[in-house]
Amino acid sequence: MTDTLNLTQTEIDERVAILKRLRHLLKQQRTKFQEYLLVLEKQEVSIKSDDVNVIYAQAEIEEQIVSNINNLQRVIKPMEDLYRSVYPQGEAEIPQLKTDLYKLQTQVLAQNERNRNLLKNNIVHIRSQIAKLKNPYANRKSIYAVEKHIANYVDIQQ
Repeated sequence: MTDTLNLTQTEIDERVAILKRLRHLLKQQRTKFQEYLLVLEKQEVSIKSDDVNVIYAQAEIEEQIVSNINNLQRVIKPMEDLYRSVYPQGEAEIPQLKTDLYKLQTQVLAQNERNRNLLKNNIVHIRSQIAKLKNPYANRKSIYAVEKHIANYVDIQQ
């Protein structure tokens, strides 16, 4: 406790700056997870309605969001380490943000699993439909491969 009382103003400012930056990054990550969850929920509706173009567009958006989350995570990890070194006893808001992020991540993973299962079911259904289709030309020879008797000579007399 006496350690905290002997801090200089510069050290306090550094701690506050670290705390603010980490809080900001965690809030950004929470926002990205919320966006991702929203895209996944909309994607579920698109999968159920078999709207391929929308599914494709949502997959591209999903890819960008995941990339942003990964980039944020690369920055957050060192900030968390720095935060733990500066605040070994912890702080009230950061654990709450981490809990919110964990809940959102769990929801995202569950929604992603539902979407994957829906897509797998759609693929199985489409494959069975394709297998049921009959090729009308399956038992026929090509009209070009049919042997026709054609005269070799033409008699032209007048």
